[in-house]
Amino acid sequence: MAALRDHGTWWKAPLTATLVGLPLLVGEFLLFRADGYTSGIEILLVLSAILLAISWLLPHSRTWRTPRLIAAATALAITLLPFLFAVLLGLAMTS
Repeated sequence: MAALRDHGTWWKAPLTATLVGLPLLVGEFLLFRADGYTSGIEILLVLSAILLAISWLLPHSRTWRTPRLIAAATALAITLLPFLFAVLLGLAMTS
């Protein structure tokens, strides 16, 4: 019965979010720590790291597929937000 509930590709969403988001997340931590600038961004970065860890730690069954995908996607989105904001700000300043 347990074999029917196991999800063989449970690792794909967390791995994708980790490979794309972890280098950016580490870079953001280093960037904002080097500036000494404290704002709400540190809370978002910590939340992103926690969600990334949760996406790896959720049970490996099919019933947890959607929460795992949501946690991984949200962690990646939060990680990408400062970079997207910087690109949009750069585009606005050049026009």
